[in-house]
Amino acid sequence: MADGNQTEVYVYEQVVILLSCVLSFLGSLVIICTYATWRDLRTTPRKLLVFLSVADLLSALSYFYGVLKVFNSNTKDCIAQGAISTFANTSSFFWTVAIAIYLYIFIVKSSQRLADSLVLYFHLISWGVPLSITVAALALQKIGYDASEVSVGWCWVSIQEEDHVLWMLLTGKIWEFLAYVTLPVLYILIKRHIHKAHEALSEYRPILATSPTSQSLSTMADRKLTLIPIIFIALRMWSTIRFLLMLANSPARQNPVLVTLHGIGNTFQGAANCVMFVLCTRPVRSRLVALLCCRGRETQSSSDTLSQHTVHTNTDRANSPRAWEKEGEEED
Repeated sequence: MADGNQTEVYVYEQVVILLSCVLSFLGSLVIICTYATWRDLRTTPRKLLVFLSVADLLSALSYFYGVLKVFNSNTKDCIAQGAISTFANTSSFFWTVAIAIYLYIFIVKSSQRLADSLVLYFHLISWGVPLSITVAALALQKIGYDASEVSVGWCWVSIQEEDHVLWMLLTGKIWEFLAYVTLPVLYILIKRHIHKAHEALSEYRPILATSPTSQSLSTMADRKLTLIPIIFIALRMWSTIRFLLMLANSPARQNPVLVTLHGIGNTFQGAANCVMFVLCTRPVRSRLVALLCCRGRETQSSSDTLSQHTVHTNTDRANSPRAWEKEGEEED
């Protein structure tokens, strides 16, 4: 463990967090590519998810560079990396909340037009506010080396600044705290609305119960609405704990397990979104699997089609009068 106010980042911590960055980068890329590949999957919520994935992708790249370098001074690349990660990380908070607001208005308020009209404002806020904060922090020279006090090797707000706590709040923590409150409230309201709608249709339950597909889809959607805020909080809480421990000047903030969890939590968001919205979404997952296995399936499908065509052809010939005549002639 490092002495004083500097937190040492061990090699095994670097390896684990770098792997998390790679998974997040790949997960974000998969979300973007699936949206670009299949037009019928281009719904507005998934489009918002793509914008969130762009922010997570930038965040994963900047964190990867920071963890790989493990900065120990205010170098130019330290400041550049800190600026990119500050912008991307803050933008990720805004887009995560924007998706929840969109779903709330679309489902609870039953107004797709109102929800769609907010997309432009989501762009202005989710890109504009983080960019403005980042530019202001750069102009005032607030971004720099933070001795891994509330990071894991990467640069953020310079720990040497007297008002570093204020800028840590402005460049991330205050938006993180708001997301902790906003996300659970919105998704709980959405779940309650869906459950009330199901109760209102209770007389149709015997009919609906005969459809296992619709029941499984409803269960999966309900699980996702529960998991979205839980996963967000589970990933982000470790950085919040270290921030609070820093404010209390507690040496527990340098605990290797806590530092590792902090690194994973800050870098794994893209991978978590990929698991929820690609791997656990049947239409997207089935198409992705089919795309990855297209050669084998195309070969098998071609052979099956050919064999079926041959069978049907032989059957048609056997059932036709001419066929029977030919068979009779052959027997004669």
